[in-house]
Amino acid sequence: MDGHGRKAGSGRRPAQQVARIHDVAKLANVSTATVSRALASPDRVSAETLARVLNAIASTGYVPNPAARSLRSHKTGMVLVVLPDLANTFFSRILRGVEETLFEAGYGMIIGDLDGSPVKEAHFAAFASAGRVDGAILLNGHLFGQSREGKGMPVAINIPLVALCEAIPNADIPQIEIDNRLSAETMTRYLASLGHRRIAYVSGPAGNVLERERMRGYRDGLEAEQIAFDAGLVIGGDYTVESGVAAGRDLLAREARPTAVFCTSDEMAIGLMRTVHSHGLRVPRDMSVAGFDDIEFAAVAEPALTTIHQPRRQLGQAAATALVSLLSGRTTPRSIRLETSLVIRESTAPPL
Repeated sequence: MDGHGRKAGSGRRPAQQVARIHDVAKLANVSTATVSRALASPDRVSAETLARVLNAIASTGYVPNPAARSLRSHKTGMVLVVLPDLANTFFSRILRGVEETLFEAGYGMIIGDLDGSPVKEAHFAAFASAGRVDGAILLNGHLFGQSREGKGMPVAINIPLVALCEAIPNADIPQIEIDNRLSAETMTRYLASLGHRRIAYVSGPAGNVLERERMRGYRDGLEAEQIAFDAGLVIGGDYTVESGVAAGRDLLAREARPTAVFCTSDEMAIGLMRTVHSHGLRVPRDMSVAGFDDIEFAAVAEPALTTIHQPRRQLGQAAATALVSLLSGRTTPRSIRLETSLVIRESTAPPL
């Protein structure tokens, strides 16, 4: 028993008082409004004030309540980024550019990986329409509820939207992209300039807006170089390594092989080169191979891949900048096109 008639060790410790924003303000010697400003928009306070507020938060153990702030401001501070396939390495630098720009503006990022699933798309559409995010960047080539051709009634989503990489037909939203048609023409004409006349083309998925533009560019390039279009030299693909492997097997089984192959993604080009090598042939001695995108593996492939460089990080930054402008009530251009460049490496050479 202790001196107060209680059993030793049986008394409860007083509950620790939860720190409030007033405690932080008092310790930092600032107003509560300044604390809120430092948390919501740290760029709007001085470095010295921000340091005092953060030190006071650490000392008091104050935990900001983002849910309460969200209710007051009707903002979540989050942006949904919708991808057709997260496994595709093409998106890595794009996401880096998006995340960097959103972070600087005080926003977080939620990745919605559709992976070809209508169920997932419906989930993310409901997620966005319920106001769980402040805005969305769409890399899937269509609005929620529509097809890639723009058919169907889009889901009503009352948040700003930006399309990235794949233009969305008839959508009155900012569209950030490259000139796919001109880029494909540039590559086709480059291969022709080396002396190639039988230039095969490994396409992306049928119905994809990128594929339509790149096919047009391929045909433009052939026409400009006075090479007749041969539908038999067009092989269907889906931007994956596996489809490049399959295209390579198809072309190598032919009696009249092409001397050059233009693949509309680097992953397909790398898969095709692997197939060429596995048949005891060499790139570019026996067949030149070119890609599109300039992913990280393009420069270290064997041989290093000639390709079209897309400024992927800058594309992500441009899309995020456009969305932040909309979220801030500012206007932004409805169409932004970034330039590509031809990167010549060891996988292409004149035909023997």
